[in-house]
Amino acid sequence: MNEMTAICMGVHVLDVLVRPVEAIPEGQGGQLVEEIRMTAAGSAGGTALVLAKLGARVRSAGAVGADALGDMLVALLERDGVDTSLLLRRPDVQTSASVLPIRPDGSRPAFHVVGANAAYGPADAPWEAIAASGFLHLGGPEFMGGEAAAQILSRARDGGAITSADILAPGDSGILEWIAPALEHLDFLLPNDEQATGFTGERDLEAACRALIGRGVGCVAATCGADGVLIVDAAGATRVPALPVDVVDTTGCGDAFSAGFLRGLSLGRSREEAAVLGCATAALVAQGLGTDHGAFDLAAADALGAR
Repeated sequence: MNEMTAICMGVHVLDVLVRPVEAIPEGQGGQLVEEIRMTAAGSAGGTALVLAKLGARVRSAGAVGADALGDMLVALLERDGVDTSLLLRRPDVQTSASVLPIRPDGSRPAFHVVGANAAYGPADAPWEAIAASGFLHLGGPEFMGGEAAAQILSRARDGGAITSADILAPGDSGILEWIAPALEHLDFLLPNDEQATGFTGERDLEAACRALIGRGVGCVAATCGADGVLIVDAAGATRVPALPVDVVDTTGCGDAFSAGFLRGLSLGRSREEAAVLGCATAALVAQGLGTDHGAFDLAAADALGAR
């Protein structure tokens, strides 16, 4: 089916990006840069934004502050076609935000405030909207914990939704145990390679993904940066290569992959074909600054993936 209805729930962040930055000036020193931008981001917000570009009907669900940062975040999501009516405005906590100095090679450290993302859980979940959605993508389940995430994911699955999640925290076995109750309710887990190996203690990525399958996940699609994606399920493992592009900024590439992968699944494509669309979408985003880079659509992503 071409129609896709999705809810992206969880982490929504306003990113402030600066490039290029080779070093932070000492003391009160200053430095001229080429570009400073703000973009909607986060493992839920960024995925929602890119899904909307790819033609999905997508709603953001989560918490942001009742502040100027929240106003900007909501406006940026709506500009790219995301329905923000399920975002809750919290007057007692600031909107989550990051400042990202982008190095010339596209990598970046981050300064981050968790803010309102820590103030959202099952009591806030829009159950009627979840029941009407074909996909539920949970960005940052570790912010609410595995028991709370399991409540939401299991209810979504009971209503017929395909469930997926992406984790923000770095790979640590303690994080895996914290979110463990949610894993059996996930059709797809979308970590990066360092998270997968760090969560499980396995050095080999395929073994790490199989360990996550053993915890109840239906399929693991682990992104590996320039090495593409490894897809593992009970039937086997498949590698999908990344697309060679000139990288400006890696911010949001994981969220872009998630969006492309899920959009591919909604179109009835195989997991490998969906991963090709995910890699193409990430490649488009990587060529500019921020998660919302590029005026592409599904046709453009498919054209890049076909090269």
